[in-house]
Amino acid sequence: MDETHIAFMQRALDLARQAKGRTSPNPLVGAVIVKDGKVIGEGYHKKAGTAHAEVHALNAAGENAKGATLYTNLEPCCHWGRTPPCTAALINAGIAHVYVAEVDLNPSVAGKGVQQLQNAGIDVHVGVCEQEASDLNEVHRKYIQTGKPFVILKTAMSLDGKIATVSGESQWITSEASRQRGHEVRDAVDAILVGRGTVERDNPSLTTRLQDREGQDAIRIVLDSHGKTRTDARIFNAESEAGVIVAVTAEAPPENVNALEKAGAEVITVPASHGNQVCFKSLMEILGKREITSVLIEGGGEINASAIAAGVVDKVMCFVAPKLIGGQDAPGPIGGIGIRSLADAINLQRINITQMPEHDLLIEGYL
Repeated sequence: MDETHIAFMQRALDLARQAKGRTSPNPLVGAVIVKDGKVIGEGYHKKAGTAHAEVHALNAAGENAKGATLYTNLEPCCHWGRTPPCTAALINAGIAHVYVAEVDLNPSVAGKGVQQLQNAGIDVHVGVCEQEASDLNEVHRKYIQTGKPFVILKTAMSLDGKIATVSGESQWITSEASRQRGHEVRDAVDAILVGRGTVERDNPSLTTRLQDREGQDAIRIVLDSHGKTRTDARIFNAESEAGVIVAVTAEAPPENVNALEKAGAEVITVPASHGNQVCFKSLMEILGKREITSVLIEGGGEINASAIAAGVVDKVMCFVAPKLIGGQDAPGPIGGIGIRSLADAINLQRINITQMPEHDLLIEGYL
């Protein structure tokens, strides 16, 4: 592939990234219009319900768009949704060539956008920087194919696999740089999920705090089968305007539910799994129907183990600090009953290891 095409597609991808965490339930899309080797228009989709990337780029290019080339990381839409179809806008503007990184898996598009452009006589090429584009919109791909959110399990531990000391102290095992990276992840997801134990033990606010820019708080979700979460917890105060959902089972007493609702939470009743715990699979179905497309799990060992056992986790992010904590009873990142045979261990795929400042390691992989 010509390096020039790759360079312009990289620009489209960079534009798309600017809206990370802001377009849900829509994908991240950037668009660049080029004529005679020069960029004459560009733009990106900023928020669901607003103009798509191609429209922003066309508006910037104006009449010069006729005969020009468009680069976009995702196939242009060809249907009426919250906004008009982009294929019609491209055809009417007289775009001559279109380079698409990835076909949109949305059944309403799924190759139909490319076909419409080709039927109109536009020269279309698909596959420039395809893997990078696919990785960028991994949340959208999971959601559009299954109707369920993309789930990231994030944990931080010492070199000997401890997430807290034997006394329960956990702040802070990892460095400030690692914690800041965690806040960047919070800024890009729709919801953060913890168990009641984390709220009781750490009393977190679960807000997003970025050093270089204003962050966006995600919806806070607490798994609490019996609705016993303390109503004076920080997540219920005015520190954030983000909503709080407490997921309970039918076993939660009405008085507990009423107290949580009075504290400002939305209480949802979810079917129970074995052990009368909130069923992760059912919860993800409920969240998906609410157009919550991504969930970050920041729970303790038992919540993490339950999520993995339920098969809802898509990606793992593990920060490892070069510290030794020790203690037979000090908790690790994955609780539960564990496995008996190494043959049953879950092997992560597509591993990426990043050296963080202050010597921590970030290990990422997919289930």
